[in-house]
Amino acid sequence: ESTEILKMLNFEFEDFAQNKINFYPEELMEDLHQLNDAVVYPKVNNGVYRCGFAKSQEAYDIAVEELFVALDQLELRLSKQRYLGGSMFTWLDLRLFMTMVRFDPVYITYFKTNAKRLVDYPNLLGFVRDVYSMPSVKKSINLDHIKTHYFTSHPHLNTFGIIPVYDGPDLDLPHGRENVGTEERTN
Repeated sequence: ESTEILKMLNFEFEDFAQNKINFYPEELMEDLHQLNDAVVYPKVNNGVYRCGFAKSQEAYDIAVEELFVALDQLELRLSKQRYLGGSMFTWLDLRLFMTMVRFDPVYITYFKTNAKRLVDYPNLLGFVRDVYSMPSVKKSINLDHIKTHYFTSHPHLNTFGIIPVYDGPDLDLPHGRENVGTEERTN
């Protein structure tokens, strides 16, 4: 399970890591686990697969509605704070990023998650650009490989293995999220 792998990468390799980054801050754990268990994993990470591998129109309709309700919730949350847990980048941000970086180039076509695109969510798009701008994340993303893998791995979904040209939005553009959530609030 990817959550366990993320946890292992955070704690088990500290002796070898060049950067001492804690993606599991104790003070955010309860909130992040609740958000993951209620929204990010079941509705987004797994939600795109529930759409793509639905075996009935009813199953697809339920999955796609839940997916886009969740994306609307995350869009609102990210309008007020830079990351899912506030100002600190965590495991849950990485988990959401891995789905969202694939959303426009793969999922809107392949898994029929086309009610909206990532580019229709300015805060989610900014979030993806923000995470992608991190050098260690950026060097691990190969969109050509991602697209080739998805579009050629399931012949029953794409009989001839055609790989669409669209790579999604330009992730190298500035994200503009440096000050999200840091503005003084007036009541």
